[in-house]
Amino acid sequence: MSSRSVVRIGTRGSALARWQADHVAGLLRAASPGLHVEIVVISTQGDRVLDKPLPLIGGKGVFTEELEAALRDGRIDVAVHSLKDLPTENPKGLVIGAVPPRADARDALVSHGHVPLSQLPHGAIVGTSSLRRIAQLRRLRPDLQVRDVRGNVDTRVRKTLELREYDAILLACAGLDRLNMQSVIAERLPIIQLLPAPGQAALGIQCRDETDSLALLAPLNDATSELCVTAERALLASFGGGCAVPVAAHATIDNGLMRLLGRVTAVDASTQVDVVVEGHVASLNDARDLGATAARDARARGAAAILPAVAKG
Repeated sequence: MSSRSVVRIGTRGSALARWQADHVAGLLRAASPGLHVEIVVISTQGDRVLDKPLPLIGGKGVFTEELEAALRDGRIDVAVHSLKDLPTENPKGLVIGAVPPRADARDALVSHGHVPLSQLPHGAIVGTSSLRRIAQLRRLRPDLQVRDVRGNVDTRVRKTLELREYDAILLACAGLDRLNMQSVIAERLPIIQLLPAPGQAALGIQCRDETDSLALLAPLNDATSELCVTAERALLASFGGGCAVPVAAHATIDNGLMRLLGRVTAVDASTQVDVVVEGHVASLNDARDLGATAARDARARGAAAILPAVAKG
């Protein structure tokens, strides 16, 4: 058991990030009655630079580096991230101390008139900043125009439904659910149709690699969610681990048997490789091994030829 009486949670300042931090604060208080929890808001490069696509300003690390610096120098004790934003390699001295139960991992379509993806007009403008979504969307609807969109969840929804800068946008269901914005969802896209990002809908609670911090977070961890995202992130790590590689993955567990779906899609949508692997998982190492197996299968099916970056993984 942790001996801490005060815990400082670092978070980004968006409404969704604040919700996530408050949610983790509630979990900590429930697990450790009497614990005093403080929220510390930290601005990240990804929040400040909104006029450029993510891969051009540093990829996933733009949402995490400032929080990790605050962890290392002791300004905060834990940091709450959307796990899909965390690079697959842990920075020196830091670890993911807990993964709480995962939410809905599907992608959501937000559109005028609640029109589903299949019924969007020819040439409709769809906003997303995710190369994974762009590549798969081009496979599903090559007639659509895809344009970059940045900003917080509520900002992107407003740009679509109020300002009409886009006919539709793609977002994570989990973020909209957490912000109680389910009413704007036109369609929750099936997992197999638009495979999610590795770790999507899961929170990663990061801490210093020290006994006290790990003991504090241990009660918040959901073993099934942790195993699933570990396999997904192991698959991503094999392909470079960044958002410049359109790799998708989703794992489920039934009676100890994990089923991992993986997908690598060329950004121009010319080629797509899907893999499915199954295996019994009793540990995080088992989950990592299954992710690595999926990556090998993807390479054997031609994934290395889709993207030069994949061949380096």
